[in-house]
Amino acid sequence: MNLGDHVGDSAAAVAANRLILQRAIGCPPVFLQQVHGTGVFEISHDSVDGLIADACLTRQHGVACTVMVADCLPVLFAHLDQPVVAAAHAGWRGLSGAGMPVDADAGIPLFEGVLEATFRRFVELVGTAQSAVAPRTIAWLGPCIGPMAFEVGAEVKAAFEALHPAAGALFVELSQQSDKVQQTKYVADLPGLARLRLRALGITQIYGNDGTDEWCTVSRPSRFFSHRRDAVGGRSTGRMAACIWQV
Repeated sequence: MNLGDHVGDSAAAVAANRLILQRAIGCPPVFLQQVHGTGVFEISHDSVDGLIADACLTRQHGVACTVMVADCLPVLFAHLDQPVVAAAHAGWRGLSGAGMPVDADAGIPLFEGVLEATFRRFVELVGTAQSAVAPRTIAWLGPCIGPMAFEVGAEVKAAFEALHPAAGALFVELSQQSDKVQQTKYVADLPGLARLRLRALGITQIYGNDGTDEWCTVSRPSRFFSHRRDAVGGRSTGRMAACIWQV
């Protein structure tokens, strides 16, 4: 049931799986070309697959905002009153916004990650102030690499702490010997970091992945694809999809 068209699978098999998904949800999913960035597209019934972005949103009924994952975190948004939904693909780079270009003249803030970029566009589509939109927004976090499996370097911790010092509490230090040089490594709580960023936006209704093992893609091989677990030694792995749409 691989849905990724970029992992060496048969094109015919991927197309057949995507058709199964479309029939299951009752509307066409729009697949992005994800680049671990912060780009956001508004999609419609006329949108085609392959838009280069890591998030999308829509006001139209009957078209599914879709992101593919295999360890990164999918985050889905819905407004309780307006027909606006969004989906974001949040790996650590996109979530932190580290190294992403910013445009101060366009009002894009420094350190804007993919969740901030998505919600900024989400607020624009709803058409009222962020302070009014956030309390009426639901966010759902899907499966991703879990807090005991996501090993990262000190630069990842620093990227998150640069904006939110409290993010440091979501990293647990490990010690590893490599080439006779002691390197500091951490395991990171990716869904916890996403919750921190969402709460900073004013979103408090956050559901789904709570960081427990049942949501961990790495530790559940019978349920989830995992790039970190399976894509070793030149091998590849499939992609899952998270979708949200207005019926």
